[in-house]
Amino acid sequence: MTAKTAEEAIELALKQLGAQREDVVIEVISKGKTGILGFGSEPARVRVVRLDPTQTLAKEAKEVVDKLLVHMKVNAIASIGPPPQDSLSSIAINVEGEDSGLLIGRRGETLQALQFIVASLLSHTKGEGVRVHVDVEHYKDRRRAALQKLAQNMAERVSSSGRPMTLEPMPPAERRIIHMTLANDRRVTTQSVGDREGRKVTILPRRGSSGTGPSGARLSDGPQTLPQEKSPQPPEDYDQEPAD
Repeated sequence: MTAKTAEEAIELALKQLGAQREDVVIEVISKGKTGILGFGSEPARVRVVRLDPTQTLAKEAKEVVDKLLVHMKVNAIASIGPPPQDSLSSIAINVEGEDSGLLIGRRGETLQALQFIVASLLSHTKGEGVRVHVDVEHYKDRRRAALQKLAQNMAERVSSSGRPMTLEPMPPAERRIIHMTLANDRRVTTQSVGDREGRKVTILPRRGSSGTGPSGARLSDGPQTLPQEKSPQPPEDYDQEPAD
């Protein structure tokens, strides 16, 4: 787009696209020249490209997180990143900074609440449901890896002993990771049991698998727990477990 000045060219481009500045990427190719007495003048030239819906939404999500961090007086910075491969969200925001640990909370409850608030605010603004993956210092990646390892270890024990084993209570997204990790394991199957905060995953041997004991074998002596790190662990996306 060209005009006498770069600002005029930008306004013309926005009008032509029917967009606001926050919805586009603006590149000033040439600021133009006024010339002398009309000679040697050159128009300003700009390139204005509309952001795709996901990019726009990600930018809005980051702005929401930035405002919440200021309101909470947390010294941290939010950035836009790619969502995890197994996440149902198309938008991912990661928070880093010296105070970022405050956003995790006990068993990830603070992070879970932050993610819920961000998704709720965006859903209200857009008039439709929005999924957002919010993480702190990539903590969820480490938690996911720990849960996958736990699931594989427990599957090995269940297969060898022929007895079901029940894990500790977990939020929906963490149970989902267990289910998905063992979905293609021919030795065991999984199911969620319990109610609300006490809901947990039971890993059971498949019929005919090696090491399977009597059908009436009792459950393990107690829920299997993960070794606790120095900081509490956050859950994966809070509302993303498939129906049990």
